[in-house]
Amino acid sequence: MPTLTIEGLRLHYRLEGRAEAPVLVLSNSLGTSLSMWDAQMPALTPHFRVLRYDMRGHGASDVPAGEYRVDELGHDVLRLLDAVGCERAHFCGLSIGGLIGQWLALHAPQRLDRLVLCNTAARIAQPDVWDARIALVREKGMAEIAAGAITRWFTPAFVARATAAVEAVREQLLATSPTGYISGVAAVRDADFRTALPTIRGPALVIAGSEDLTTTVADGRRLAEAIGDARLVTLPAAHLSNIEAQADFDAALLAFLRG
Repeated sequence: MPTLTIEGLRLHYRLEGRAEAPVLVLSNSLGTSLSMWDAQMPALTPHFRVLRYDMRGHGASDVPAGEYRVDELGHDVLRLLDAVGCERAHFCGLSIGGLIGQWLALHAPQRLDRLVLCNTAARIAQPDVWDARIALVREKGMAEIAAGAITRWFTPAFVARATAAVEAVREQLLATSPTGYISGVAAVRDADFRTALPTIRGPALVIAGSEDLTTTVADGRRLAEAIGDARLVTLPAAHLSNIEAQADFDAALLAFLRG
């Protein structure tokens, strides 16, 4: 299990694909692990050297105490790139991963080629929503969070027909450290890139889910309109569009990155 230790923090990652291929970083959602991208790997590895990782507090990475900040999460990505010897990479992030992508585009644009922001927003929900989420985890643990997340992340029709895919995500949520989850929630709560977005320069692709009530199509449209040289693709899915609309997601991602 490849890991990188940075200033005492151990991050779990996987690097797959041809050594000479361009690097593509995949950054997953709050409460999941790098396994969230399993379905994308057959389509991506023939064309890219794919770097996916467990965000601090998640999966097999360490769980440092204290609230996390998006700038810390962004620096983790830069250190991973340094560790694998990559100067520039494509970046695809979903939800909190999309917030990390926005931070990188603002603070380390020289490290990015093409940027993909999936099911995310410049600001995701209001602070009181996240404070209530933190209180719920402290009171009831991750089981309650997992039950609620499944109803937000997938449409009822997908939950009914794709039980194995949904169960895999549920297991990732249940395996997430409550401390790490709460710390990640704080990073989402405090992130707000609305005023900075116009300084991001593309090319960028924004992917939204037509049934996503967490980060809506309107949120995606605002991202695409604010970023120079960006376009919006809407897929028939809720929040985890890479899983619910896998074929369409893969096609849109490949067309953009290879375009």
